[in-house]
Amino acid sequence: MSSTDVRNEAEDSGPSGYAAARLRLLQEGARSGPPRRAALAELTDDWLSGLFTAGATDLRGVSLVAVGGYGRGELSPRSDLDLLLLHDGSDSGAVAALADRIWYPVWDLGLALDHSVRTPAEARKTAGEDLKVQLGLLDARHLAGDLGLTAALRTSVLADWRNQAPKRLPELQELCAERAQRQGELQYLLEPDLKEARGGLRDATTLRAVAASWLADAPREGLDDARRRLLDVRDALHLATGRATDRLALQEQDQVAAELGLLDADTLLRQVYEAARVISYASDVTWREVGRVLRSRAVRPRLRAMLGGGNKPVTERSPLAEGVVEQDGEVVLARAARPERDPVLPLRAAAAAAQAGLPLSLHAVRRLAATVRPLPTPWPAEAREQLVTLLGSGQPTIEVWEALEAEGLITRLLPDWERVRCRPQRNAVHIWTVDRHLIETAVRASEFTRRVSRPDLLLVAALLHDIGKGWPGDHSVAGEIIAKDVAARIGFDRADVTVLSTLVRHHLLLIDTATRRDLEDPATVRSVAEAVGTQSTLELLHALTEADALATGPAAWSSWRGSLVADLVKRVAAVLAGDVPEEPESAAPTAEQERLAIEAIATGSPVLALRAQTEPPTEDQPTGDPEPLGVELLIAVPDQPRVLPSVAGVLAMHRLTVRTAELRALDLPDGVEGSVLLLNWRVAAEYGSLPQAARLRADLVRALDGSLDIAGRLAERDAAYPRRRGVVAPAARVTVASAASRFATVIEVRAQDAPGLLFRIGRALEDAGVLMRSAHVSTLGANAVDAFYVTGPEGAALPGEEAAAVARKLEEMLRG
Repeated sequence: MSSTDVRNEAEDSGPSGYAAARLRLLQEGARSGPPRRAALAELTDDWLSGLFTAGATDLRGVSLVAVGGYGRGELSPRSDLDLLLLHDGSDSGAVAALADRIWYPVWDLGLALDHSVRTPAEARKTAGEDLKVQLGLLDARHLAGDLGLTAALRTSVLADWRNQAPKRLPELQELCAERAQRQGELQYLLEPDLKEARGGLRDATTLRAVAASWLADAPREGLDDARRRLLDVRDALHLATGRATDRLALQEQDQVAAELGLLDADTLLRQVYEAARVISYASDVTWREVGRVLRSRAVRPRLRAMLGGGNKPVTERSPLAEGVVEQDGEVVLARAARPERDPVLPLRAAAAAAQAGLPLSLHAVRRLAATVRPLPTPWPAEAREQLVTLLGSGQPTIEVWEALEAEGLITRLLPDWERVRCRPQRNAVHIWTVDRHLIETAVRASEFTRRVSRPDLLLVAALLHDIGKGWPGDHSVAGEIIAKDVAARIGFDRADVTVLSTLVRHHLLLIDTATRRDLEDPATVRSVAEAVGTQSTLELLHALTEADALATGPAAWSSWRGSLVADLVKRVAAVLAGDVPEEPESAAPTAEQERLAIEAIATGSPVLALRAQTEPPTEDQPTGDPEPLGVELLIAVPDQPRVLPSVAGVLAMHRLTVRTAELRALDLPDGVEGSVLLLNWRVAAEYGSLPQAARLRADLVRALDGSLDIAGRLAERDAAYPRRRGVVAPAARVTVASAASRFATVIEVRAQDAPGLLFRIGRALEDAGVLMRSAHVSTLGANAVDAFYVTGPEGAALPGEEAAAVARKLEEMLRG
C-alpha cells in the first residue's frame, strides 16, 4: 500500500482509520528508517489537520503547530506528539473547545501528547523563561490553520534566539554538562539512553540549535548519518518493546539487532558507539568554537579602544614544535607546514598538543587526514618518539587521541586498531570500550614512568595489551602476535619487540597468580619467574598490571590486590636474582594461635579473634594513616566434620567477604591432648561495620552442632539477591589447574557471585572426601574467580582422574 493510500484510509475512517493506517505503516517490513519516520509524520499531519479543520469554524487567528521532534518530522513508533495550539487571543472559549476536539482523540488512541495552548506573546515569554521550550519552538512546523500566525511566531522565536545567544548558549552548555554527568557517555555504556546520554539524540538536537544561533556551527561530516543511525535504533527499540523507551537494555539488544538486520548485539552496540562518538566529538568542537567566539566578542571592544580606531589586531601564534603552533587556545599547523612532505607531522602535532594540554583544531586534523603521506615501515625514530610522548602526556592524551580518531588517522597509523575501535566489553568490571580502555591504561601508565627503566616500553605495552580482543581465542595469545608485528613496524629493535610481546602475552599473569594461587608454594613463584624471564621485564609488568587494573574500573584494583601483587613481585624478583625458594614447611604456631588452640580444646568449642590488617606507608605516601587491607580472622576449632562450610556459611550470613582462607591441623604442645583445626582467613565487611566476635562465635557454635540452618538462611538471602530482569548469568565453570603446585591439586571455580557461594563449594568439597588446604577468593563485579588447594585424606595431591571427577561434581552442583 502506498503512502497516499494509507493517508486516504486514515482520512476516510477518522481516528480508527488513522490507528489502522498507522499500524499498517509500522508493520511494513520493506519500509524503515527515515522514509518510515517521514511517512508516519505525514500520516499524523493529515489526521491532526483533519481534526483541526473539523473543529474550527474560522481558521483565522488560530493554528496548529508541531514542535520538538514531531516538528522535525522525526516520529518514532512510540514518540510523543508535541503540539502547540497557537491563537491570537480573540476568542479563548472557541480555542479551548477546539483544543478538546484535538487532544481527546489523541488520548483516546493511547498516544502520548505534550500539548500547550498559547498566544504568540505567551509562547515567546515562556520560551524566554524556559530554555527547553525555546529549543522546541526552534523546530516549529505549521500543520493547519493560520499560516501567517505560525510564520510570524517562527520568525520572532528565531530572532529572539539569535539575539539572546551570547547569554543562552552558555546556559545550554551547562545543561548539557549536567545531563552528561547524570546519564553518562553513550559511547561507553552497556545499557545506554539513546536520547539523554552524552553523544545521544538530545546532543544532536542541541547542535542544530547552536547552528540556528549563527554564532557557531558543528562539523557536518558524518553528523547527519550518526543521528539517523540512533533514530533507526530507537525505532527498532520501540517496535521490539512496544514501549516509548530510549533505554537500550541488555535483554532487548538481540531483538533490536535482529529488527535492524544486524549480526548480533555487539554489532548493534558498536554502531551505536560509533554514532555517539561522532556526535560527542562534534559537540566538543562546537562548544569550543562557541567559547572562542564569545571570548573574542568580549575582548573586541576593548581592543578597538586600545588601538584607537579600526586597526585589526594580529592573532598571536606561538610555536610548539616543527610545523605546529598555538592559536586562540588550539593547536594548529604553522603556515609553513607541509603535511604532504612530512609524514611525522600528525604525531608531532598530537604530541605537542597533549604536552601543552590543548586541543587539536578541527581544521588542522582534517588537513592532516587529507594530505599527509603514510609513514614508512619501520617508522623513523622521530615518529616512535612522538608516539611515546603522546602516550606519556597523561589526561590530555585522551582528547587529542579522539581528535585523531575522529578523522581516521589512528587506524591509518595503526591498522590493527580497527578491530578494537568502539568494541564493547560485556563485563560489569569494565567501564570503557576496548579502545578507550587502552588509552586509559596508557594514561595510568604515564603516572608510573618514574618506576621503570624503560618508560617507552611501558607506555606502548599499555596501548597494545588488549589489542588481541576481537580476534578468536585467548586475547593475550592473539595480542602477542599482533604486538610483535606492531612493535617491529613502529621501529623497535628485536630485543624490545620480545619484551613488548612478553608484556602483552602475560599482562594478566601477576594479578591472576597473586589472587588465585598460593604464594607460599615455590612452584607458583617459579612459574611466574620462568614466564617473565628478567628483572626489567618484571618491573615493567608490575607497572602495567596496576595501570591496567586502575583503567578497568573500581572493582579491578584495591589495596588488598595491590599488596598481593607486590608480594608476588618481591618473591619472583628474588628467584630471578638467584635465590631458590625453599620447600614450604609447616610454620610453628604463634603464641596467639597456640592460645586459641588450647582454649578450643579446653572448652570443646570454637574460639576466634579478629585483627585489622593495614598497608604500611610507602615511598609515595610516607605519612598519614595506613590504608586497611581487611581483617584477619583466626579460628581454632576442635577437629570435626563440616568445619569449612560451617565457617564459610556463618561469614556469609554476617555479610563478610572472604578474600583468602587457609586451614591446617595444628600441632599442640606436649601434654595437651586433642586435635585442633586452625583457620586463618582474611575478610572484609560488604558494607557497614564488622560484627562482634562474640556474635560470630555464637553462630559458629550453633552451625557446628546443627542447630543453625545455614543453608535455609542463605537460600532466603539468595532469593532476595538483586538480579536484572532478563539477564541470565553464564554457567559456572570448574577446572583443574595442572602443574600449579607439587603439594596440592588446584581447582579453579568461575561462577556468578552470590551469598553463600563459598559455603556451597566447601560443602561440596567435603562431600567429595577431599581436604582444603587453602582458598584464594577473588570477586570481579558479579563474577567470582576462586582457586582451592585441595589434597586427599593423606595430604597428597589428587591423582589426575580423581581431581577431574571432583571438578565435574563441583561444577554439576554449581550449575544445578
